[in-house]
Amino acid sequence: MEENDHRLIASRMDLFHHQEEGPGMAFWHPRGFAVYRVIEDYIRRKMKKAGFREIRTPQLLARSLWERSGHWDKFGDNIFAFGDGDQVFALKPMSCPAHVQIFNKGVRSFRDLPIRLCEFGACHRNEPSGALHGLLRTRAFVQDDAHIFCSEDHVEAEVANFCALLGAVYADFGFSDVRVAFSTRPDVRAGADATWDQAEAALSAAARSAGVDYQHDPGEGAFYGPKLDFFLRDNKGREWQCGTIQLDFVLPDRLDAHYTDTAGETVRPAMIHHAILGSVERFVGILLEHHDGNLPLWLAPDQIVVAAISDRQAAYALDVADKLEREGFRVATDNRSERLSKKIVDARNGGIPVVMVVGDREAGDGTVSMRRRDGTQQVVDAKTAAAQLREEAFR
Repeated sequence: MEENDHRLIASRMDLFHHQEEGPGMAFWHPRGFAVYRVIEDYIRRKMKKAGFREIRTPQLLARSLWERSGHWDKFGDNIFAFGDGDQVFALKPMSCPAHVQIFNKGVRSFRDLPIRLCEFGACHRNEPSGALHGLLRTRAFVQDDAHIFCSEDHVEAEVANFCALLGAVYADFGFSDVRVAFSTRPDVRAGADATWDQAEAALSAAARSAGVDYQHDPGEGAFYGPKLDFFLRDNKGREWQCGTIQLDFVLPDRLDAHYTDTAGETVRPAMIHHAILGSVERFVGILLEHHDGNLPLWLAPDQIVVAAISDRQAAYALDVADKLEREGFRVATDNRSERLSKKIVDARNGGIPVVMVVGDREAGDGTVSMRRRDGTQQVVDAKTAAAQLREEAFR
C-alpha cells in the first residue's frame, strides 16, 4: 500500500475504518464525519443558491419500479434485493426513478418548469468483493444526486449553469485541471435511435454553447441518454471521473412523467441528471490522496488545536478554544503531559493546519503563538487570530 493511500492517511488522522462485518462500507469516526459534513453542507449551500430544492426519497423500493425504469435489466446483478413473488424489494442503486415519482405527484404546467430537485441519496450496489477499494469503490455510498425537469428549450441554459458551478466547486477543493468527455449511446440502451439522435444533438449543442472543450467517448453514455463526464487530475497526475451531467428523454417516457405545454397538450419533460462529486465517499478518498491528508483549512477535521505547554496553562487553553468555537471554528485542545514538539508533530499528523501554543507569557498577555502549516509564526490575541483565519476557514 502506497504511503499516500487514503486508507493509511485515514488511519493516521483517525477518520474512518472498514471491517469484515461491513464489507465495502465505511465506519465514520467523529473526525472523519466532520469532514463529510463540511462537504455535504458546502454542496447543499451551492445547490440551494443554484435554485435546487432538497428532497429525501426511500432507500427501499419495489422491484417493479426498477423494472419499469430499466435499471433492473441494466444493474440487476448489482442490486441488493429480497422477498419473493409479488413482494420483491430492492435497496436503491441510484435515485433517479424516485425523483420522477416526486415530479409526478401533482399536475405540472410549463409555468412550473424548470423543476430542480437534489438529494444526498444513500445508495447500495453489490460490487464484487475483489473490486472493493477503501472509499474509492464501495457497496454503500451517498451521491450528490440532482435532477432537472424542463423543456428542451431550457437545456442549454441548465448545462451552462452546471458547468459554471462545477468549475467553481472544483477550484475550491483544489482542482484546476479538468478534462471533459462527451459519452454517446452504448450498445445496450433504452429508447429509439431517433430519441438518442435528439438527445445527443441537444447536449452537444449545449456543451459548445457553454464553451466546454470536450473529447468524444463513443459508446460510454448511460443506458438512457448521453452525458458529459468531468475528470479531475490530482497532484499525482491521476484522473478521477467525478462530475457528470446527462440528458434523458427515456426515463420520463418509461415512468410517465408529463406536463401541460402552452397549447394545453400533454408532453414529456426533458430530464437532466447531474452530480458534482459523484459519490461523497469516493470524493473524500480522492481529496485525501490529492492533498496527502493536508486538507485546506476550511476542510480540515479540526482546523485549530490549542496546545498548552504545561498544566499551568490548561484552563487558559480551554478558554481560548471556547472563544474560537463560538466563532464557528472546529477546535481541539491538547493539554497532555507531553513535550510541545510532540504535540506539534501529532497535530501535523492529524491534519490540523493551525497550532496555537500557549505558555505562561501568552496566558499572562491574553495571546497565542499561532503556527501555520507553512512554518510561519506570530503572536496575536485569539480575536485577531480568528479574524485572520476567517476568510480561509469558511466556504
